[in-house]
Amino acid sequence: MKRFKLKSFALVLLFASTFLAACTKEEERPEASESPRANALEITEGSAGEVITVTGDKLGGIKTILFEKDSVLAPFNPVLNNDGAIVFRVPDEAVGGEQNIILTNTLNKQIIIPYKVIALPTVTGVSNYNFVPDGPAITLTGNNLGDVTSVTLEGSSAAATIVSQSKRELVITFPATTVNSAKLVVTNSTGPITTNQEFVNMNNAFKIFTDDYENGFVNGSWGPADISTEFFKSGSKSFKVGYNKGNWSADGFAYWDGLANMPEYKFLSFWVKGGSTNYTLYLTGDQRAGGYGNSDKSIPLNIPANVWTYFKIPMSTIKFWEKGAPMKQFGFWIEGPDAQDEAFYFDDVIFIK
Repeated sequence: MKRFKLKSFALVLLFASTFLAACTKEEERPEASESPRANALEITEGSAGEVITVTGDKLGGIKTILFEKDSVLAPFNPVLNNDGAIVFRVPDEAVGGEQNIILTNTLNKQIIIPYKVIALPTVTGVSNYNFVPDGPAITLTGNNLGDVTSVTLEGSSAAATIVSQSKRELVITFPATTVNSAKLVVTNSTGPITTNQEFVNMNNAFKIFTDDYENGFVNGSWGPADISTEFFKSGSKSFKVGYNKGNWSADGFAYWDGLANMPEYKFLSFWVKGGSTNYTLYLTGDQRAGGYGNSDKSIPLNIPANVWTYFKIPMSTIKFWEKGAPMKQFGFWIEGPDAQDEAFYFDDVIFIK
């Protein structure tokens, strides 16, 4: 018990001394001056999150730090502000380009410091990877998109049209082009970046299903399946496949005349809207090593519930013609479902060069 009391007393003393020290520091914090002065910055440019240290004289009492473009305030800790220096970071919302940082103290005296914010555009999400030249708009989401001046297809001079833009969103339509697929070069006032995302020209793809069956393909499903207007990723229709409770079944597409090997196409891609909960579907094909049906688990597809998910699978992985040509059938099978009947919706099922 004595040890406990001594330990507790020591903790109280530690807390009290820390509190008193904090109060002392608060009292010692320098006041604002009528004549603050800042030295030139050693580093005069930086991106969001970069630490800036301003040194000088009579710098106490700073109340706001403003990045001039779009009047973006930088948060800072007053504890890191004394007569000789103040430390803060370039805020995430800072707009790119040459501008002033304006420091204002509690006497409303200002210091103006030239600075260049490096704010390259970023693209973290897209509404669709498939485009039709001069067709429906596609939305890019990310950051530093409000001052984008051009969007071109990588390796091409073809430029997209900017429909609308904000800091976090850019809406574009794609130009007429002969390219099969390409990344985008997005340029703003800071400079250009090339997207990680690659976009596919639907006009140059081999279409299996878009708003209807195409190129000789038909419904080749074991379970209930048909064209639906309930949900769609593009156009106005999708291919709805049903999997009945307690059945292991395969639904998909058939080309009964047989499709010859097509080595010029490098990917199979499609969008799929999931069921009521997360499921795994398995890709299957009659000329794959495992044959068509519910025994081939070599290509699992994890399908999140109730959202559209994009897949782009290399043909070298799928091996549609591994047992020889022609291929007559491919699709997707499921173990179960065990709880209830489920439906999935497929759209823009294509081969990509």
